[in-house]
Amino acid sequence: MTSAFESIQQGLMEAIEFAEGETKGAKVHKFDPVDVKAVRNNVAMTQAEFASTFGISLGTLRHWERGDRTPRGPALVLLNVLAKDPQAVIRALS
Repeated sequence: MTSAFESIQQGLMEAIEFAEGETKGAKVHKFDPVDVKAVRNNVAMTQAEFASTFGISLGTLRHWERGDRTPRGPALVLLNVLAKDPQAVIRALS
């Protein structure tokens, strides 16, 4: 077998074990829910400014703030970092 196949096979076996509840060796990252409007107000930006600055569609931002939808994946990570250290993100994007 090729090393690529063996790597894929190992990853598949680890995924199956994780799905069956065997979490030994697995890293699971869970992020706290974020009050998006509070994060935006903390950086003193309008909805349009916030959306433009952080690459979020204005419609999506509005849905998050109303509670119709919740941020997930990379957006949730970004919002958690913004909640904890907004200036670090703003400096990184400058």
